[in-house]
Amino acid sequence: MQNSRNKALSEREDFIMTKGDKKENIKCDQQSLAGAVSQRACVYSGARVVLNPVKDAYHLVHGPIGCASYTWDIRGSLTSGADVFRSSFSTDLKEKDIVFGGETKLKLVIEELMEAEQYEPEVIFIYSTCVVGVIGDDLKAAARKAEKKYGIRVIPVESSGFAGTKSKGYKAACEALLTLMDDFKAENNGVESSKKAADNRNEIKKLSQQNEDYGELDTKEKIRLLQKKLSQINSLQTGKAIENFKNKKLKEQAEVSSYSKKINLLGDYNLAGEGWIIENYLNQVGIELVARFTGDSSIKDIRKAPTADLNIVQCAGSMKYLAKRMEKKFGIPFLEISFLGLQDSLDSLRQIAQHLGDQIIINNVEKLIARRLPDTEAKLRIYKNYLSGKKAAIYVGGAFKAISLVKQFNDLGIKTVMVGTQNGKESDYEKLRELTDPGTIILDDANPSELEVFMREKGADVLVGGVKDRALAYKMGIAFFDHNHERKDPLVGFEGVVNLAQELDLTINSPIWKTIRSGIDE
Repeated sequence: MQNSRNKALSEREDFIMTKGDKKENIKCDQQSLAGAVSQRACVYSGARVVLNPVKDAYHLVHGPIGCASYTWDIRGSLTSGADVFRSSFSTDLKEKDIVFGGETKLKLVIEELMEAEQYEPEVIFIYSTCVVGVIGDDLKAAARKAEKKYGIRVIPVESSGFAGTKSKGYKAACEALLTLMDDFKAENNGVESSKKAADNRNEIKKLSQQNEDYGELDTKEKIRLLQKKLSQINSLQTGKAIENFKNKKLKEQAEVSSYSKKINLLGDYNLAGEGWIIENYLNQVGIELVARFTGDSSIKDIRKAPTADLNIVQCAGSMKYLAKRMEKKFGIPFLEISFLGLQDSLDSLRQIAQHLGDQIIINNVEKLIARRLPDTEAKLRIYKNYLSGKKAAIYVGGAFKAISLVKQFNDLGIKTVMVGTQNGKESDYEKLRELTDPGTIILDDANPSELEVFMREKGADVLVGGVKDRALAYKMGIAFFDHNHERKDPLVGFEGVVNLAQELDLTINSPIWKTIRSGIDE
């Protein structure tokens, strides 16, 4: 083990541990080491992966063209209805813009987008990048001017790359989403304050023109009577607005389905339609899904999110911050759940039902499990015969995925010999230590060199990771399982665990690896 450690940079040693070592904690959640070839992304990328699946918004990247190109359709989310988000827009900043500022160019690009009329977006998100952070363009001022001119919501996303890590980008995206929810809150509070102000001004003007009626009164008495009249008019207007609002809400409530409870799904990006699978489970047990954050999400749904009874958080790394803010702001409690893995899926359904406290929903969950579980377990037993005894290495972005994978591998008889994440927290690594066997390598923010060394040392049969790791695995003659945004098969719920086992069997037990390894050995 010490020989392997020597092949890593000495400054990286605190970010690597072996279960069973005396080391109590692993160093994590810090800036990447310079020169370590980290696979982490920047602040802007973190914001973009969270917001990009919002399907009826313009996503405008204020920065060089490469930033927009690199993150185009980065999540690969499936969508229904609008697909405005499939187009990526950029201000394409050049050297001249860096010297003289890019706000003028930003204004022109927004103007061009609004005049094109190719789509009908509900919102424009403007992302800041490293360059914008350096030159100091005022995105908030540009957004306000655009809103005033075009009457569309324009939200700046403060995601300048030099400001921190990808995790900070998650928070910037969450703040943008909260802005949309604040819009809904303002609309429901009685609304149209600008219209009311304009009406008031008109009434004042009308009343002022009636001064001849009070010709015998002194100025002070005139003002008192005018104010009284205006107060009466405002009361009538307010009463009418409230009545209209009540009628509107009653109509909306009559149109809604018979679901007794409503929840939001946070941290699911509808990869391979996974969000639809989860929504189907919820609907079957009698729960309405109000909003998804952010797979297949619409601006309308996001704005309605404060009406939910509960938030469930799938990817805590990107969305736990939003859940906490919504709990504080709107009083909505949240649960951290995972539909990756059979036991986690069962536990999540039961936790949701218990938290909502509706006996009908609790009973429906048990009925759903009774229908689906026997067939799923039977299929998994078949694949376990082919996979038991294999060794797996895991390196993924989010810690919740790593934790769920280790659990699933344990169920299939696969031994996890190495596990790491790009953005894990100390509590996440503590869970991984509890789940893994002695001798398992646990690492944070690894680079390809470290992955190769530890996979060779531990004799891994498969690497589970993202698209960047595919080439490394193939060069080593090791099977590869894509657990990143590009995958085409859903991995959540009852369907997902079978898909996972099937694909692992196909790739690990393919005869091609014997041929490749023999060529490498020669």
